[in-house]
Amino acid sequence: MARRLRPVELDFTESAPLRLVFAAEVSASPHAVYEALADVAGWTSWFDAVTAATPTHRGAGREITLRGGVRFGETILATDPGERYAYRVDETNAPGLRALLEEWRLTPTAAGTRVQWTFATDAPTPMRLVLKLGRAGLAASFRGAVRKLDRRLASV
Repeated sequence: MARRLRPVELDFTESAPLRLVFAAEVSASPHAVYEALADVAGWTSWFDAVTAATPTHRGAGREITLRGGVRFGETILATDPGERYAYRVDETNAPGLRALLEEWRLTPTAAGTRVQWTFATDAPTPMRLVLKLGRAGLAASFRGAVRKLDRRLASV
């Protein structure tokens, strides 16, 4: 990994200079969605942007590689079954980031689960602008991943 990022904690989802929040509903239960999130190696089967995912530090961390070669060394900060899964990026080869935390919140609905993904980051102003401009792409990637996850969980 090229650079270390500033370590942040869970409250960063509320205080980050840039927060991008996406939500979608799935028919799977919160528990089933959580189990898929916690299965680090399984991410490549439903999140197309993720090309490699490996648990590290006896399950307390993750190594993630995205399409295009961006890599993240992460620490898992929250594992609340059926409710929340969150991790922060400690190291990356992506330029311009100072801190990054992602949180997946799961809320039961009458039809299944509301999945909310918060992408909380600190970066210099030009990089924040790039991320804001890329919001539509992140939203599309999230929606596609959640749809694919829902189909995968329905077939299990």
